[in-house]
Amino acid sequence: MLLRTLTTRKQEVIWRLPLFVAFGTPILLASLILYTPYAGVLYALCLVPAVLVSFVVLFLVAVRCKNPSQCLALFLALIAFLGTSNAVLRYQGEVRDHVRWFVWSALFKTELLSQPTRRNGQLRHLEWEATGFAGVANDTAYLVFDPGDALASTRTPRDFDGIPCKVISARRLEQHWYAIRFYTDQAWDDCTVSR
Repeated sequence: MLLRTLTTRKQEVIWRLPLFVAFGTPILLASLILYTPYAGVLYALCLVPAVLVSFVVLFLVAVRCKNPSQCLALFLALIAFLGTSNAVLRYQGEVRDHVRWFVWSALFKTELLSQPTRRNGQLRHLEWEATGFAGVANDTAYLVFDPGDALASTRTPRDFDGIPCKVISARRLEQHWYAIRFYTDQAWDDCTVSR
């Protein structure tokens, strides 16, 4: 009876850490993605080295203590971390837009719809996100309210009525609401090619 309990506890220990890592990593990365467009950079430069050093240290401690079940648990946890983080980061852009929209859509809708109607035929819009560094490779995404849903059923890149620049990607957040992007270093009010 005691031997069975000890064996069961060892197996629980083996599976607890990998399961915790497998469920915790996407939550950690989703919150990182929610708050910064540079989640991939932070992941590669900060999170991966810290996790790898931690796992190596813990693995060496487990080897020194001659604990093969703990070594297995650490190895499986490392595999779970790398696998789940790769899956989340592969779809980082889409995940970021949809998570941000889910969390803050009411705020964005209120801000955008409080703008006066544009007289020059342009769609209502606001800056959704800007990335780049010191004037180099600036990418600006815009939140656009498109009451006709013209952005929904078309391919990109192309020109759209009510948008001054060529749209290279349009991601539908919900009916009439889109996150759009132009080519690098193009902004809504300053397109390099005028229409």
